[in-house]
Amino acid sequence: MPRQPRRRSYDQHCAAARALDLVGDRWTLLVVRELLAGPRRYTDLHADLPGVSTDMLAGRLKDMEGAELVTRRRLPPPASASVYELTPRGRDLLPVLRALAAWGAPELGDPRPTDAVRAHWYAIPLLGTLAGLGAGVVQVSLDEGEFHVRVGDDGSVAYGDGVYGAGTATVPDTRLRTDAATCRALAGGELTLAEAIEAGRATCVRTEPAAAAR
Repeated sequence: MPRQPRRRSYDQHCAAARALDLVGDRWTLLVVRELLAGPRRYTDLHADLPGVSTDMLAGRLKDMEGAELVTRRRLPPPASASVYELTPRGRDLLPVLRALAAWGAPELGDPRPTDAVRAHWYAIPLLGTLAGLGAGVVQVSLDEGEFHVRVGDDGSVAYGDGVYGAGTATVPDTRLRTDAATCRALAGGELTLAEAIEAGRATCVRTEPAAAAR
């Protein structure tokens, strides 16, 4: 299927401008952030994008489908819902989000009274730090919720919302418990994970092989 033309363009023969034609609209990269955590139903996307209207979200998803960044598929029975997920082209935006997060980390500070907070929003800024724990899955627990990071043998990283293997016998390789303030310090380079553990601001426990096999 030929790519559908976008409604707006900078009309500049420049790679950065072309990229912004596709992902420069408000909310688009935050939709990517959510879908990098895995396929999501529309209602779940809307819940984790506080402030976006239903019309705006629907419009952005339609644009992203037209740009071949997102696809929609129907879940098999007994589920009756459709989910949105990133295409390989959409997943290629992870380094872009990582660079933006690294650039924006010094601006975080303490949450403002109007700020929404979700645990998995800390995943991207912490991917490099958690990759240092080695290949495997790291389950991160905060008061605000849970997320997990998968580190490949080749150093590749991905993340997911919630508890890894929830409802199954699968367990993560490492469990990390910390708080949002420590996540911000780690993301901003003010603290290393080893320093956070030594200071009692984080606990890191490797899963016993026998437990992982159960």
